[in-house]
Amino acid sequence: MKIIIIMMLIFLGVAMGKENTEGRKANRLAQEKSPYLLQHAYNPVDWYPWGEEAFKKARDEKKMILLSVGYSTCHWCHVMERESFENLEVAKYLNEHFVAIKLDREERPDVDQIYMTAFQAMTGQGGGWPLNMFLTPNLEPLTGGTYFPPKDEVGRVGFPTVLKRVHGVWQENPDETAKNAAAGFVELKKYFEGLHVLEAGKGELKRELITEAATKTAGMMDLVWGGMGTDNKFPQVSVLRFLLQQGDKKAKEAALLTCRRMLDGGIHDQVSGGFHRYAVDREWLVPHFEKMLYDQAQLVELYLDAWLMTGEEDFAAAVRSTTAYVLRDLTHPEGGFFCAQDAQSEGKEGKCFCWTLAELKKILSEEELALAQEVLGVTEKGNFFDHSDPEALPDQNVLHFKVRREDLDAGKRAKVSALLAKLEVVKAKRVPPATDDKVLASWNGLMIGALARASHVLSEPEYLKAAEKAHRFIKAKLWDGEGTLYHRWREGERDASKQSGSYLHLLRGSRMLYEVTLDPAYLGFAIELADQAKVLFYDDKNGGFFQGETRVDLVLRLKGQFDGALPTESSVAAREYAVLAAMTGRGDFREIAEKTLRSYVPMMRESGSGMGEMMRALDFFLDKPARLVIAGDAGKEGLLKVCAKHWDPTMITLGNLGKVDEFTLGLKPMDEKATAYYCVGETCQLPVNTVEGLEKLFKRMAKKP
Repeated sequence: MKIIIIMMLIFLGVAMGKENTEGRKANRLAQEKSPYLLQHAYNPVDWYPWGEEAFKKARDEKKMILLSVGYSTCHWCHVMERESFENLEVAKYLNEHFVAIKLDREERPDVDQIYMTAFQAMTGQGGGWPLNMFLTPNLEPLTGGTYFPPKDEVGRVGFPTVLKRVHGVWQENPDETAKNAAAGFVELKKYFEGLHVLEAGKGELKRELITEAATKTAGMMDLVWGGMGTDNKFPQVSVLRFLLQQGDKKAKEAALLTCRRMLDGGIHDQVSGGFHRYAVDREWLVPHFEKMLYDQAQLVELYLDAWLMTGEEDFAAAVRSTTAYVLRDLTHPEGGFFCAQDAQSEGKEGKCFCWTLAELKKILSEEELALAQEVLGVTEKGNFFDHSDPEALPDQNVLHFKVRREDLDAGKRAKVSALLAKLEVVKAKRVPPATDDKVLASWNGLMIGALARASHVLSEPEYLKAAEKAHRFIKAKLWDGEGTLYHRWREGERDASKQSGSYLHLLRGSRMLYEVTLDPAYLGFAIELADQAKVLFYDDKNGGFFQGETRVDLVLRLKGQFDGALPTESSVAAREYAVLAAMTGRGDFREIAEKTLRSYVPMMRESGSGMGEMMRALDFFLDKPARLVIAGDAGKEGLLKVCAKHWDPTMITLGNLGKVDEFTLGLKPMDEKATAYYCVGETCQLPVNTVEGLEKLFKRMAKKP
């Protein structure tokens, strides 16, 4: 028998040991550090964390495993917890017939990727969280779904029915069911292991791959509201940065339009800064309200690109407000960055972020209220209603620029800014959403790089201080000094997981810190991470990087397929190893970049619109990147700031100290002043040692946006 189940999207949470204040007994999750697992620690479900204790119980008792995966700020995980995992009857059935495992996807992205990929392959659906997969005691997937409602609905099977059907199949013939699941998994394994097998002549690297992908991607853009598609809209930063860098004029305008529409929309927190996870409509109006660190980091980079290309001050303002949000609300006192803020506060999605007209009448003057209605789209009935909540708050307004920013004169803009500042004071007194305060090396690498770059592009030295402080924090808490970078830290404890994303994103952040400081220690650390990542995760035979290390609880090692909310590890690696090769002259780094790119050629050819970061890596690899070497210290900072404001996505900046290539080591300052040497390929310009001279040189050499 085969069961086909359904899906939808996102979250859950709670803890074990003694009883809580409501008299409920805690389960094993109370001993965990993950905020997501702790949210589920007082569920009546007898949850186990992912690990051998649960696996052994399933083997010994010959029970199926329910693997339920989510993360602490996921809305639909919260909904399913409330509806099903807090339900005593559901919990009783689960505890009797299954071994229930809760997993934080952010702590173990390698495990999540296996079962999300299996779900997508089995059902042909896109996936999402919560992910609820049924596994054999050998950890092979049998079937699964995402969000399940608490009872049967038209076209949708309820969670109790799903449990009974799955248990019935297993009880009827466990050996045959396990055998079928194992056979199906073998086929799944063959398919995914065959995706990136290098074949002679099939991995040729051509610029046509880039131009064809740019043309195809541009044709998929919404030319009215920006973004891709007409339903749920995600920022898709990799796509937008690729179009800004490589698209024709039409493609670039579509990307810039998206930047403007996101900035005006409800996906952007108009009051407190930062961006929510995604919008549920075409117009970027109503978001799911969680805020993720990785979105903030990538959007900072996107808006820096947009500002450098256009000079539009709104784009620079977006960077400043987003970094202000991160530094205020997502920063550990010692320097690292937290993962996310929840969509909910006081049990209601969006409560901290929305406004009613009645409330605004008590806060704003008549003129300000009229402005809120005219410009920010406030109405009596509101524009947001949480249909997943049986007791949803009424009349909620998500503030957005109904009248676009570019259509406001300076006077009205100033009044709107004053109005939003007044609301920020009020909002600061509300009960805030919960913060997922674990610290991930991977996401911190993204934010460190974004802050380092923003510090020089926008002449904000505080950003650089924050980036360097966070870098020190990650090295102190998650780096053992002997080649091991752990993935997660929280409350003094680090996990035992090593993920390629941690190594590669921190490599990138370290390299970007090097380019804005020319401190050779940052380059040395980036190289050390690159060497270790090669040993742990690189597929030496076929190219590309596995997500997880080799370990017994991974039944399959996967490489990322597409650049989604985060770029795949292989996409990051392809670019970073190519950059390090250009900086150090190391041929082995260039070989890794080339083989990784070649292994993804079939996917770039077939689905280029989903490979934005890989395309940027290919562009760097095929180009003759510009190299700007600054030799000497006196006046170095001024030259570096000029470099940061120069738009050239394939230019690298380096000093003449440390582990750079031999030619670079030989360059010397002139007249005891820091001197800039600009070369493309084997062609070099005359050296300059003044800010004015470097600015003139860049004007001559500029790649026109």
